[in-house]
Amino acid sequence: MISIIVATNRKGATSAKIANHYLHLFQSKGAEVQLLDMQDLPNSMLHNLMYSLEGQDKDLSNIQDKYLIGATKMLFVVPEYNGSFPGIVKLFIDACSIRSNAENFRGKRAAIVGVSSGRAGNLRGMEHLTGVLNYLGVCVMPNRLPISVVESLLNEEGSITDEGTLKAIEQQIEEFIKF
Repeated sequence: MISIIVATNRKGATSAKIANHYLHLFQSKGAEVQLLDMQDLPNSMLHNLMYSLEGQDKDLSNIQDKYLIGATKMLFVVPEYNGSFPGIVKLFIDACSIRSNAENFRGKRAAIVGVSSGRAGNLRGMEHLTGVLNYLGVCVMPNRLPISVVESLLNEEGSITDEGTLKAIEQQIEEFIKF
């Protein structure tokens, strides 16, 4: 099972549009895939007892079971926030590290897609997230795809129209399925 993770909780995020494009492409290739949007995380997960096993939110545990423990691979669609990746992703990873840490991450494989309005496609954020995932024992695929000036690549319906970007996404998916 592949879990696609929309790495922002911002309402109406462009990252969600990119993640949905990946979801449909994986499905068209027969891959077993699911999508977790950080926007759907429970607000109750953030409290001062979240770093204790007894204090972990039950809804968060269910999400963890389905999208982390139940997955063999993860694909992160990561927007650029202040030169890195969104804090909600780090909060999610930290909260899930309290229970079943090894089953969540160790030995799993990941791919990362960086998304930005600027020119660098969140290269720095992808590097930061790679470091965190490597620390947790996740093997990150070397082909990390930066998608720059993302708004100019989408049509009014939110679909990607740029042929070069579509080709790069297709190549990354093919490599990730084999990874």
